[in-house]
Amino acid sequence: MQLLVSPATLEEAKKALSADIVDVKRPEEGSLGASFPWIIRAIKELSHKPVSAAIGDFDYKPGGAALTALGAAAAGADFIKVGLMFDGIEEAETLIKSVTRAVKETYPEKSVVIAAYSDWERLDTISPFDMAPLAKKAGADISMVDTGIKDGKSTFEFMDENCLCDFTALNQKLGIKTALAGSLKFEDIGILKQINPDIIGVRGMVCGGDRRAMVQEELVLKAVSMVH
Repeated sequence: MQLLVSPATLEEAKKALSADIVDVKRPEEGSLGASFPWIIRAIKELSHKPVSAAIGDFDYKPGGAALTALGAAAAGADFIKVGLMFDGIEEAETLIKSVTRAVKETYPEKSVVIAAYSDWERLDTISPFDMAPLAKKAGADISMVDTGIKDGKSTFEFMDENCLCDFTALNQKLGIKTALAGSLKFEDIGILKQINPDIIGVRGMVCGGDRRAMVQEELVLKAVSMVH
């Protein structure tokens, strides 16, 4: 299980370098808010670790998502992550194919991450269980769950341990990796180890509980030690 930490700035990224993956996002723009290409580039130049970049919580705009994904890859991101903030199997399939093609045609070595939301029922968006087979079919690499509304409620409040185990098992059966995120706490790490996703993503955990605060290096080190 790898630890992904999501800094918002270059200064925060310097405090997150002990994580396995440094994830670049802009929290004020949403759950998977996109940052700026120059921030992605600067963090890539700073870090010898793999760099992930969120490109946004997208409604059904496959062209916009594809172009944004290509921009994130060109800026240096090793993982390009998009959230599906809409419902509909056919629509999701089109957007996932568009994003995956945009990245893989030019950068076949890079990984595409498709995220659905643990709180999909209150958002009226696609279920993670419906998303995962579409991600596999399109050639994406990682199927992810995060919370779409950042109100302090954890993924575990919407998908319990058994449900997350089922989601992880589905991805394993499909042959793609699993990433879990969404207001995870230090006390969740033991359960997460039992679920055993490939990646867990955190921000609030290493900001002292408030994702709007600053990443704290000592909390990143604590998370790394608990995960590993």
